[in-house]
Amino acid sequence: MEFAIKKPDQEPNGWRKDSSAPSLPEVHHSMKVPKKAGFFRKLLAFVGPGYLVAVGYMDPGNWATDLAGGSQFGYTLLSVILISNLMAILLQALSGRLGIVTGRDLAQACRDHYSKPVSYVLWFLCELAIAACDLAEVIGAAIALQLLFGLPLIYGVILTALDVILVLMLQKKGFRYIEAMVISLIALIMVCFIMELIFSRPEFAAVAAGFIPTTEIVTNPAMLYIALGILGATVMPHNLYLHSSIVQTRKIEPTIEAKREAIKFSTIDTTVALMLALFVNAAILILSAAAFHSAGKEVAEIQDAYHLLGPMLGTGAASILFAVALLASGQNSTLTGTLAGQIVMEGFLNIRLTPWLRRLITRLIAIIPAVIVIGIYGESGATDLLILSQVILSLQLSFAVIPLVTFTSDRKKMGVLVTPKWMAVLSWFVAILIAGLNAYLLYTTFFG
Repeated sequence: MEFAIKKPDQEPNGWRKDSSAPSLPEVHHSMKVPKKAGFFRKLLAFVGPGYLVAVGYMDPGNWATDLAGGSQFGYTLLSVILISNLMAILLQALSGRLGIVTGRDLAQACRDHYSKPVSYVLWFLCELAIAACDLAEVIGAAIALQLLFGLPLIYGVILTALDVILVLMLQKKGFRYIEAMVISLIALIMVCFIMELIFSRPEFAAVAAGFIPTTEIVTNPAMLYIALGILGATVMPHNLYLHSSIVQTRKIEPTIEAKREAIKFSTIDTTVALMLALFVNAAILILSAAAFHSAGKEVAEIQDAYHLLGPMLGTGAASILFAVALLASGQNSTLTGTLAGQIVMEGFLNIRLTPWLRRLITRLIAIIPAVIVIGIYGESGATDLLILSQVILSLQLSFAVIPLVTFTSDRKKMGVLVTPKWMAVLSWFVAILIAGLNAYLLYTTFFG
């Protein structure tokens, strides 16, 4: 196989084994990049993976913290969303760099670098995180279906399993179709929130001031807790595995120059896409601040926000747009979650399952606990499941971030395309900060 051939510029020698199996083999190198083309035409060829990653930063699991932050503290925590987003851009850029330079996704890199017992532990933790993230997305989409159509939550959860069929249909047509659908749903979410901001008429001076950090965020315990929640849940572990794989759908020449160019365009794609995610998260908080904080109402649950938006903004369209955006967000996130599940299992264990079976397993891991909890505790149990999913994500995050920063900072593994010193130092700072914040979040969750 061509993937096992070791070329001078292709594979730095810091790995124990040659990269013999491509990540996501059914779409690996399936999209050609024009060799002789202008800047914008080449950029267009690389546009897509960043948007698949961006959906993880606007998934239903993030909505509750944004709603709570806006309703309780107005626009103050916008600065936390901005800082979180900048951290996410840095780490996703590293993930894309790893995939482009080494031809490995993060899971494959971990399998090569660590012993088998350590790899199995990392795989188990990652599967747990994907199941937790998928759980939040499934419940989010089910809540949206309930709000829009009155569908009982348990039926909405089961209905989300149909996305397995949708992904398979799109992937058979080509990976570009999956990217197009994801980008279309992101556009729908953005249109919904642009309309919401028009309805809510926020104070633009206060919004601008909210992006400037204040000492109150640290000195106010209640504000600090929500700020930590926003920071701790920003970077999704599975996105780091996902991004390092899907950048390899682009077929680039195995030369230093071609890889350097691919890193540049991939970073632009990621930055633009995550800035759109910043807009969505900021819009949720701004909407909550304008609609609820000004009226003295604290809102943390998605259902409460839906029911209150219409009466408080004076138009029923506000509630409908909110639910439509939630449905698009949940559906988008489940699409990328199923891809991440395949990447992680194949990368860590080198087990190849047919795509439909792997995606069905991933979906069932999320649906079964949701159905059981809702069946036993009723629909109120869904909120507790959302909280639990975020705790699990926080627990696993550092086990993805630290290996990523380690690999991309290692010249033996990355060759001349190793992460620049300034970027490596900043990445380690972010990795340590995330580990500390998540440790604090876990402590306060269980003992605080």
